[in-house]
Amino acid sequence: MLELSLILIFIPTSFFISITPGMCMTLAMSLGMSIGIRRTLYMMYGELLGVATVAIAAVLGVAAMMLNYPAVFSIFKWLGGAYLIYIGVQMCLSKGKLSLQPESETDVKAQASNWTLFGQGYFTAVANPKGWAFMMSLLPPFINPDLALAPQLSVLIMVILFMEFSCMMLYATGGLTLKKVLSKNGCIQLVNRISGSLMVLIGCWLALG
Repeated sequence: MLELSLILIFIPTSFFISITPGMCMTLAMSLGMSIGIRRTLYMMYGELLGVATVAIAAVLGVAAMMLNYPAVFSIFKWLGGAYLIYIGVQMCLSKGKLSLQPESETDVKAQASNWTLFGQGYFTAVANPKGWAFMMSLLPPFINPDLALAPQLSVLIMVILFMEFSCMMLYATGGLTLKKVLSKNGCIQLVNRISGSLMVLIGCWLALG
């Protein structure tokens, strides 16, 4: 088990990195704006699983193997980025499963399946090169080689996931608040354009990062 002093250092470090605007936080804000917090939770669940996957893989050395085959990872990033850009453009045009429609908001929300949202979150977390770099650089210094790996890694991952979830909730709440303000002024199309533009930004970020 980790020493208490290391945990106390790791908690603020993890929070600072999580709260910093990034792909997953921007995605949470965009979806919070377009489909609300309750539906965005499914994306968050996928993102948390993706973060846990990256953390475990980084510690176990899978990240080093992926760095030896950058072409495969690049293709993975480009495909994911292109998909998110497509979704973002559809939202900007007030089309697609995630765009908001004044007359049939409930029906539109139902079109985006929970698994689709879950997959978006997971894919964004796993395909984020900065996430891999963060896990590879941050986690090893907190791992004591003289102690069992599993308990230490479990504590670190739980801290990371708690911070990630808390920060995504803050971003999603901010997006939902902005949506309510704009919707009261009849700016539904503007909501779609803002959330869609954020989605395009995430796609470009993922593809070019």
